[in-house]
Order: sequence, then C-alpha cells, then structure tokens
Amino acid sequence: MTIPEKLPAHVTFIMDGNGRWARSRGKDRIEGHFEGVESVREVMKTSVELGIPYVSFYAFSEENWGRDAAEVNGLMELMYRAMKNELNTFLDNGVRFLVLGNRSRLPDKVNMGIDELQELTKEGKRLTMILFMSYSGQWDIQQAARRMAQAGAEDIAPFLSTAGIPDPDLMIRTSGEQRISNYMLWQLAYAEFVFTPTLWPDFRKQEYLAALEEFASRDRRFGKVK
Repeated sequence: MTIPEKLPAHVTFIMDGNGRWARSRGKDRIEGHFEGVESVREVMKTSVELGIPYVSFYAFSEENWGRDAAEVNGLMELMYRAMKNELNTFLDNGVRFLVLGNRSRLPDKVNMGIDELQELTKEGKRLTMILFMSYSGQWDIQQAARRMAQAGAEDIAPFLSTAGIPDPDLMIRTSGEQRISNYMLWQLAYAEFVFTPTLWPDFRKQEYLAALEEFASRDRRFGKVK
C-alpha cells in the first residue's frame, strides 16, 4: 500500500449511489444500503491503517425523513443492526463511535443502540468514527446560534454539534453528484472536495487511496497567498 505523503486529519463522506447500485442489479433500494455497510467498514479499517484520526459519514439527513416510510424504517433497522454487529470491529481497531445530529427524531431503539455503542467504545484511541444522522447543516447552525445567544457568546463554533472535533480537511462524495446537500455548511468552509463517479457500495480501499492521493496533490492556501 502506497501511503500519500500528506494525509488529512478528518475525512468525511457523502455516501451516494446506494439506490442506483441496487436498481442496476434488479434489487430493492435497501439492498444498496446493506452493501454500503461494507464500504464503511473498509474506509474505517483503512483509516486506522493510515493513522487518520477522524472519519465521518453523512448517514441520514433531516431531508431523508421525507422518503418512503418503508425505506426510512428499513434504514433505521439497518443502522440499528449494523451498530450491534460492528461492536467487535470497533473494539478490535480502537475506534471511538459517535453519532451527531437531531437525535430527537430518531426511534427510541436506535437512540438506545447509539448510547450503548458510544459508551462501549469511548476508550477508542486510534480513530473517531462519526455518523451524522437526522442531520442538516442549516439545523446545526440554527441550534448553535440559539445556544450562542443564550450564552451571550460571540463565537458559534463551540456550539455546533461538532464542537471539539476538527473540521474536515477532505470531503469525498460518491456517485458523480457534485454538491454538499446541506451537510456541515460551516465546517466544510475550507475543506478540499473530491467527487468520484464510483457508487458508494463499490467504494473500497483502492478508491479511498485514490481520493487521498488527490488530496495530497492539492495546494491548500486557506485564502492566503503563497
């Protein structure tokens, strides 16, 4: 494995193309999401190997609540089962698991699973893996602004859901779509974007390394002149 010379501290993913992957194979949309779990696992393990300390995934947006009820229920059940099934993988790889978003909208069973997994993995030191669930960038800024006003503060960053977590250096979106879809609107201000045509269920280590190579080739100036 060739390791790029310059690695990001935080990589985030918009996992797109699960439905298209399933349809192209004559399967139900939920089957694409099931296959996408393997891509998450591959990214997680590769991040641990490379020493990338933070990786995050846009798993379910607030807008996704408007999808067909059967698909939403299937996604909630998939997330609950995945959290149960992946505990040993997290523990074996030293992964701390977090969920950020408007959790008041999540089913009680899912919230209980989140709380349990966060507690069991809280000592993980090699990687912090974050799922954004029932999340939108606009919601995040709005709730942070309210809390900031109540505290009489002037800096919004400590009140965002990601407080204490470094902003992403690299955002990767799969399936060829080239937008951020109301995701971490504040935090992605200076992130590098890589858009790949690969559908998320087909995204594996090779595709991840290619995106990291692309990141390493970028000249990041943060608005300054070099």
